[in-house]
Amino acid sequence: MTTLLDGYRDHIVATHKQPLFLLLVGFIVSFVFIRFSVRMIRAKVRWWPGNVTPGGLHIHHMVFGLGFLLLGGIGVFATYGGHPWINWFGLAFGIGCGLVLDEFALILHLDDVYWSEQGRKSVDAVIFGILFTSLLLVGYVPLGVVPGEETRWGLITIISVNALASVITLFKGKVWTGLLGIMVPGLSWIGAVRLARPSSPWARWRYATRPRRRARALRRERLLHRHADRARTWLFDLIAGAPDKVPVNHPAAHRVAERMAARATAHLDAHAARALARRQARLADRRSAAAGAEGKAPGAAGPVSEPAEAGPVRSRLAQQRRRTVRAGRSRAVVAGPTGLESRPERHHRLRTHTRRISR
Repeated sequence: MTTLLDGYRDHIVATHKQPLFLLLVGFIVSFVFIRFSVRMIRAKVRWWPGNVTPGGLHIHHMVFGLGFLLLGGIGVFATYGGHPWINWFGLAFGIGCGLVLDEFALILHLDDVYWSEQGRKSVDAVIFGILFTSLLLVGYVPLGVVPGEETRWGLITIISVNALASVITLFKGKVWTGLLGIMVPGLSWIGAVRLARPSSPWARWRYATRPRRRARALRRERLLHRHADRARTWLFDLIAGAPDKVPVNHPAAHRVAERMAARATAHLDAHAARALARRQARLADRRSAAAGAEGKAPGAAGPVSEPAEAGPVRSRLAQQRRRTVRAGRSRAVVAGPTGLESRPERHHRLRTHTRRISR
């Protein structure tokens, strides 16, 4: 215990990082407490207080988080950052960060998606906020800039390249690598040179005409990223609880968003299928055009096509037969396999049929 206290004084108090440390403590404690609270409410534990619903209005905990944020931010400016007020206001600001970011998905979607798949964005935001604050506490600064050093062109070049690599990594669908690469130079460079994830914007832009790279990205997604995603999902379920698969009051907009996300993962396969369908359609058009040209060629062998006026003639004959039958008369016109029968043949067939009936 003495060693821990000495280390706290040397590395936190002596370096003027106590407000930031208290901010981190408030951040973690508020997130853990509110997640425990909502899980108790979800499990319908009787002895837990439950939601705050004055007058039947459900008040989300991000409202209380906004109050803590205002208290911490305004308090620091009001007291000019003096001690010991800055420590207490740092703690209040950290509590507000935990409560607000825990409902980051609700703010993003403007809907109550806390226990849906979209609610996972809140856990991502909280974990990234904790990691970002922890890196600042241990001494890392964004893009590796150290305050007080002389500005050099080499440092500016490294910062620019690192920023460009972070942007490319984010476009390749590697969110954690790109965001942490802002703090840790070199991490985003690895993500920038590696293959993009199949559902990322980079893959849609660059891999649509490169089937080999697309196949490698899909293979790597199946072998590597899916296992990592399962581990991350298991960890998030352990921390924040598993989301509802198909909630009873799931809005149609959320179902549409889930279907769009599912289609995005198969976007490249759908693009290849559309390209194949277009090629097959063009090939079928060429074959039909070639067959038509052969049929119109003079002297071409093949079955004799039916005259264009045969269809209307048959229709008129059928109507005439129906009118004759309804009138009770013998049919005056009979259609044969090749068109109209001659009148003598028709009379001969009718006389033969009459004789057979009379016998």
